[in-house]
Amino acid sequence: MSDTIVIIPTFNEIENIEAIIRAVFSQEKVFHVLVVDDSSPDLTAEKVKELQVEFPERLHLLQRQEKTGLGTAYIAGFKWCLERDYAYVFEMDADFSHNPNDLIRLYNACHIQHADLAVGSRYVKGVNVVNWPMSRILLSYFASKYVRLITRMKIHDTTAGFVCYKRQVLETIDLNSIKFVGYAFQIEMKFKAYLKDFQIIEIPVIFTDRSKGKSKMSGGIISEAILGVISMKINSFFRKK
Repeated sequence: MSDTIVIIPTFNEIENIEAIIRAVFSQEKVFHVLVVDDSSPDLTAEKVKELQVEFPERLHLLQRQEKTGLGTAYIAGFKWCLERDYAYVFEMDADFSHNPNDLIRLYNACHIQHADLAVGSRYVKGVNVVNWPMSRILLSYFASKYVRLITRMKIHDTTAGFVCYKRQVLETIDLNSIKFVGYAFQIEMKFKAYLKDFQIIEIPVIFTDRSKGKSKMSGGIISEAILGVISMKINSFFRKK
């Protein structure tokens, strides 16, 4: 039994899923993996089932009937993990934009440095992004600056999706109250943790854009992140910590 589990949400990640699972399992520390698949037409879930024969105790699969957004996939994964005994729950993409070798660094930030939430940050030490066009780098970088300004969180990479949560954080946050489903979900989770006075540490990582598969970024996701932050901040004034 491991005390840590990595949630990997998938939709059409057949080109990446086996390699990313094996990369996580190749780490010196024992990590479990939960794949949350939104009925991928490319049969991503079937590949995971094949791998479960090889890794029956470490690899888990949660299949959803439809694609309803990144945030809802993670919420479903969080609830699944909280029904079990995991002490540390990770978010990680399937496409190797997040380096599995950095998992132990995020874990140590929580386990040894006593952070409640460790963020794999692209922007805490300059800009550490590889293979993105300059327009996307600027959009992401200034979006995080904007969120930091509005929310007052002392976090440089507020939209980061490479995260380690201590179990207590997920137990304390009302997961059913999370409203956003795109990248704004990442902001909202950090903001909820911030309002609860949990300790958040940023760990510098290098983010590398996917080389296989298709990006899920869309204009609607960006709009949700930009506009949703203001309403999220306003609503926080009317709620007790």
